[in-house]
Order: sequence, then C-alpha cells, then structure tokens
Amino acid sequence: QVQLVESGGGLVQAGASLRLSCAASGRAFNSLAMGWFRQAPGKEREFVAAIRSGGSPSYADSVKGRFTISRDNAKNTVLLQMNSLKSEDTAVYYCAARADIIAVSTSSRMYPYWGQGTQVTVSS
Repeated sequence: QVQLVESGGGLVQAGASLRLSCAASGRAFNSLAMGWFRQAPGKEREFVAAIRSGGSPSYADSVKGRFTISRDNAKNTVLLQMNSLKSEDTAVYYCAARADIIAVSTSSRMYPYWGQGTQVTVSS
C-alpha cells in the first residue's frame, strides 16, 4: 500500500513557473517508479513525466525542455519543476507510483497508486 499526496498547484500566468511536490508513504520509496499525469476537462488522462528508482527520467514530448522531474529519496518525495508554462498545461496533475520493474511506463493503467491531484491553471 502506498499513499500519495500532491501539493504546489495554483494559478499562474503564461510563462511562469510552478513546482509540484508528491509525498509518499506506506512503502519503501526507493523501490518505486514515480510518474506525473494530468487531465484537463473533457480529455483523457495523459502522461507527463516519470522517473525510475535509480533516477532515470522520461518526458512527454509536449513538456520536454520545460518540465523536470526529480526525486529526493531521503524525503520520500518526487518533484515536478514546470517552467515556461502555457495555457495548454492547465489540468489537474496527479502523482502516481508503481513497482519499478524493467522500465518506466507511460500508461496510467500500469500505475496502481494515485494521489488526489492538484489543480494547475495557466492564464493566457
């Protein structure tokens, strides 16, 4: 069992930055692959970024060069630094976790543990 709590969302203007944080508990954090997904109203939940237990990151093409995922195993947290935000980034952002086996998955179906989400709104 893993519990995840996101924080750091908010309302910002286009071009601004936000840092999302996800705090994990209930399982050895360093054994997990962590991911960030987002869902806008009326759209499917989509992959944003993921990081393996060893620190190898993966990104969706839409956020490459703007977002950075990192983890702090000592604090059992994963971060998503979001720079140069666009209105298209507006969504509820969810933290997710799964056992790190073979490779990072970009499919939400492969992540059994989820946080409640945090709203990110970017105004034009």
